[in-house]
Amino acid sequence: MKFKSYSIAVAACLVLASCSDQFMKDMQNYESTTPEAYNYYSGALGRLADVYTLALPYGNSSSVPVWQVPSNGRADDESKCTEEYSGFGCYVNPEIELSTTSNTNGVPDYYQGQASKVRYSVWGRIRNVNDVINGVTNSTLTQEQKDELLGQAYFLRAWCYYQMFRWYGGVPIITTVLDPVPGDGTPRSTTKQTFDFICEDLDKAAELLAPFTTNGGWPTSDYGRATTAAALALKGRMMVLYASPLFNRSNDPARWTAAYNFFKEAIPEINKCGNYLAYEGNPGTNASNWAKMFVDGASEPNPEAIFVALYNNIATGGTPDYAKNNDWENGIRPSNTLGGGGKVPSAAIVDLFPMKDGKRPSSYNSYTKLNPSTITYNPDLPFVDRDPRFYRTFGFPGVCWAFNGNPHTDTNYIPYTNGSDYQLWNYVWYTDAADRNNIQSGNTFGPDGLLSNVKGMYVRKRTDDLHVSTAYRYAYTQGTGFKFSAAPYMEIRYAEVLLNYAEAACQSGKLADAVEQLQKIRSRVGYTSENNYGLDAAILGDEAACMAAILYERQIEFAYEGRRFEDLRRWLLFDGGVNFNKVPNAPATWELTGWGGNTCTYLGFAPLNGTRRENMEFRVQDKYNGGLGGDKYGSNGSNPDPLADVTRPAALDYRKDLDSQIPALSEFYTTYLERAVKKGDNYNSAQAQLFMEFRPQYYFPGLSYGAMTNNPTTQQTIGWVSGAPGGGAGKFDPLAE
Repeated sequence: MKFKSYSIAVAACLVLASCSDQFMKDMQNYESTTPEAYNYYSGALGRLADVYTLALPYGNSSSVPVWQVPSNGRADDESKCTEEYSGFGCYVNPEIELSTTSNTNGVPDYYQGQASKVRYSVWGRIRNVNDVINGVTNSTLTQEQKDELLGQAYFLRAWCYYQMFRWYGGVPIITTVLDPVPGDGTPRSTTKQTFDFICEDLDKAAELLAPFTTNGGWPTSDYGRATTAAALALKGRMMVLYASPLFNRSNDPARWTAAYNFFKEAIPEINKCGNYLAYEGNPGTNASNWAKMFVDGASEPNPEAIFVALYNNIATGGTPDYAKNNDWENGIRPSNTLGGGGKVPSAAIVDLFPMKDGKRPSSYNSYTKLNPSTITYNPDLPFVDRDPRFYRTFGFPGVCWAFNGNPHTDTNYIPYTNGSDYQLWNYVWYTDAADRNNIQSGNTFGPDGLLSNVKGMYVRKRTDDLHVSTAYRYAYTQGTGFKFSAAPYMEIRYAEVLLNYAEAACQSGKLADAVEQLQKIRSRVGYTSENNYGLDAAILGDEAACMAAILYERQIEFAYEGRRFEDLRRWLLFDGGVNFNKVPNAPATWELTGWGGNTCTYLGFAPLNGTRRENMEFRVQDKYNGGLGGDKYGSNGSNPDPLADVTRPAALDYRKDLDSQIPALSEFYTTYLERAVKKGDNYNSAQAQLFMEFRPQYYFPGLSYGAMTNNPTTQQTIGWVSGAPGGGAGKFDPLAE
């Protein structure tokens, strides 16, 4: 298969697609086929391409079903249960308890999808991959062709099963193409059986794909396909998940040792596939290369990307029907760039990022097993003396955020010639005193045409920044903004392999190996051996402190990549795992006996239950905004910016040394702005604050009402009521082997 570079002309602007035109053409609906089609390599390849369409983690659209893709950094239900976003996700909403007997407050469905439509069903895509495995196995293709196709198919089946395993543990194992029979069904396998099945598929995939991918990976023409590295990396993720407190309440050391030994053997094989820590030893200026790796992979494979979903910038809504656009860039860009308006980080995550010495701020009261920074954190100037990744993760008043395009319209008043000069100034002001003093009021206005679309802070992570890479991957026009972006999405990247290895090493008592992986991760963003890469020296001799350092590093390194909720859940960090005795009918084996019976105490982590996440803004001080007044646009349509006549300092340019730039910006903040709390999590009807509440049965969600009514023979999970006719308490135990 030949993958050709595809270019698209939009308003005289040529932009290269991030993946091959041919591959996207191949990934169409080839569901209607016959067994004879598998006797032709082109027919079998087309059928496999269709499975890729259904299985790849294309998740940058809010319309994608929750079962189809993992959380990937959007403000979805999972991410809104973490420190990354405010606004209660369904698992932490104290006012609504999830149910398996109702659709109005129903538990999310990761088990079924639309039962009556193959292409919109969890089991439909497993049926299709089973069809590929059966069809290719029984075809007349050469053995080499079979191995190439089957290796990818086994990986995709394992991926589909992993998506259910991580929620439910044991699920039905189906390896053949079944015809629907009313009243018939396959029972749930045990969690151990399901785990072993997925690992077996991944072992097959790794072995079959080795001749094709352990010589540096697929040729560029086939970049994006499953590899031996992808199979091994996903198996490593599975093994660490299975060893974590969620599945391993007694802290059985054998699971950790098995994971540790696996990584020792797997990482060299992953390296053979052309995957390694991108830009290791070359952080660039202010971690510019760390930022760049998120949009690498258009012209040549990205070594960081192990399992990646590729996109193109072909216009949607017509022909060709293989358009795949990544809407992340559009979603995070401010409205005055003609972006979607931006995503708002909570104040909590802004305040918890490390200081520039690599240590947690002394005001952050979690991971207290780790020594705090000696650098004083000033929350009124959160951009001072922070970890290099802070600046690449958040946008705040007074930063450059360049792009290729002309953002000028008749209704936004941007004082920049074009996007390459763009500076974000998102301070706010009020036109009414009541609004100014109301924490819940959103009636704020921002400068430079942001007006009522201003955000107090912005998520900047994974942006296609023109100051980082001039090979931008979006097709920008005033009509479309950043909507047609071809930036890839990394579901599994090499840094995760290292941090999974670090976790297995730490929990196996190999602290030196664990710390070595943390040092590699820190080195890439600019930390050096002079201060032990910003790591607390105590972690070499204290297992709990070492584990806390690993989880803290994951929280920073993977912010807005959809990893945090799974870490909170598998380490039981909503409550420390102390409330399983409150789950109806939970057996004694559900009690957490490892880690001292409380993972939060073990890590020195403050449980998320009982906390709130607020938002923040930087508003014009009273003495400058004291007159208030003015309408939305000001007199004669002008912007009523109280600081319109104030000379702003130069916005932070990350291509230059920050220490020389920050003092001027700090002086501007101190003189003209003040940090204010804005409503994040909800209030009740009496306007009293509400607090996060993750109920203990949520660690293993129940099968949804629709799934139970369509599969009445399937056992419900302990702690949940069956929605099937007759009801009754759930009996399936995810911890039973």
